[in-house]
Amino acid sequence: MKKLRIYLDTSVINFLFAGDAPDFKKATVEFFQSYYNNYELFISDVVIMEIDKDHDTEHRQKFISVIKDHPITVLGNDTAEDLQQLAQKYIKKGSIPKSKPDDALHVAYATIHEMDILLSWNFKHLANVNREIKIQAINSEEGYLYPLRLLSPLEVLDEK
Repeated sequence: MKKLRIYLDTSVINFLFAGDAPDFKKATVEFFQSYYNNYELFISDVVIMEIDKDHDTEHRQKFISVIKDHPITVLGNDTAEDLQQLAQKYIKKGSIPKSKPDDALHVAYATIHEMDILLSWNFKHLANVNREIKIQAINSEEGYLYPLRLLSPLEVLDEK
């Protein structure tokens, strides 16, 4: 069976270290312990830039260690112009708030690189069915027909 391709937004890595949300942290740890058989993981330079913005050096190093310690592929930005244009469409058409350009870029990366899932703990701007429907409509209008699911780690954990 083909492994599903998952684009991780920054929140997923962040919740590995979230002391204030033990249930989400537990689900995230379980995801990272069990994804190998079913999923291939990807991030983009947007995730790297968000990590670089973290002023806490120790926290930033933990993020970087996660990326180095797992087989996570960093997607190229060879389609930078297309990524920017698609991200702007999401914002212009209201599927992603104007104040969240990085979220729009996460979705654009996942769309253009034909990810099966964009995984996020950001329920407000990414991992929810209303956003997914709006984004799929824009993607179809723009000729991106590969279906993209917007999910949280809870939705991809296998029951043991």
